[in-house]
Amino acid sequence: MNNHRICHICYPCCISSSTVAGSPAPLCHCAVLSLKSNAPTSPVSTVPHCSRNFTLHQRLHCIFFSSTANMAKVNGCLKCIFTGFNIFFAIVGGAIIGLALLSQVYTNTSGSEMEGRTTSLLSLYILGTVTMIVAILGAYGANKENKVCLIVFLVCMIVGALAMLRAGFVATAARPLVEPQLEEKFRQLLPLNEAPEEAKAMADGLQTMAHCCGLFSYNDWGNDIPDSCMCDEEEQEEGLCQSVGYRITMTPKKSIYSQTCFPIIMYYVMLLLDVVMGVAFTLASLAILGMILSSIIIHQLRHPDRPTVLLSVPAVFTPSTPKYQELQYPPPKYQELHNPPPY
Repeated sequence: MNNHRICHICYPCCISSSTVAGSPAPLCHCAVLSLKSNAPTSPVSTVPHCSRNFTLHQRLHCIFFSSTANMAKVNGCLKCIFTGFNIFFAIVGGAIIGLALLSQVYTNTSGSEMEGRTTSLLSLYILGTVTMIVAILGAYGANKENKVCLIVFLVCMIVGALAMLRAGFVATAARPLVEPQLEEKFRQLLPLNEAPEEAKAMADGLQTMAHCCGLFSYNDWGNDIPDSCMCDEEEQEEGLCQSVGYRITMTPKKSIYSQTCFPIIMYYVMLLLDVVMGVAFTLASLAILGMILSSIIIHQLRHPDRPTVLLSVPAVFTPSTPKYQELQYPPPKYQELHNPPPY
């Protein structure tokens, strides 16, 4: 049996590719030098170093051929990217759960009777929990190369992408209609001095916090302007107030906020809609990215014999005369012209 003679750099590489007992030994080739050796005592003999193309030798040491070689099915770089992607998704899920907890604590103290509070909190808890579970499932499937977990993750990403796109498009379509609908709803509460106590309390809190008076005008309160509309001396000097009085009741003039509350409400409502649209389309884009990554990993698991990148170099280099040495010898025809053969 012919053996191969390799250099001392390739030899440790070949030794490290040992096979299990009873299986054929791996056949090692030096990437630069492949010379047959008839040494009967050792299947692999070494030389001090490769004399040809040492730079290439440093870049690629050995090519191994073994019947028991086990190669990873999933690209390592792709697996790391996919794991980082799922860690980010898990953080997003935890942030959603934290937001739900903060909202629950805040509404327990200041707005326990808000409409749709329970449904909104429950939706946030479910969304955060599902996001974390799907992220953990995807990371586990990639690390363990579990095809079932990755398929479930892919299905969840498809459903999530469709849901986020739907939410984003609905918010985009509803944005121009929000202002007239809110204005109509708030005008049904006028006058505010005759509104239910709950509406009065919310209006007073908004006026105190936002430094405004009335939804559309201070006349929304009729003849009973609350103290939450009153300005202090510092705000009067800044020009944020106006003086009003009623001739019928002969009441003294009051200094109240000149800014109404409805434009402030609309500003924050539109800001919230913009945030919802941005988050929805961002999560949809990330879900599409997760679909692509998981699809590639599933494809690699189904076709392990199709490598993503195939690099190969010839194992045998045929020694030949360098080009600069060929220039030292004159061509045959040139010699024949100066030394014609005798006839």
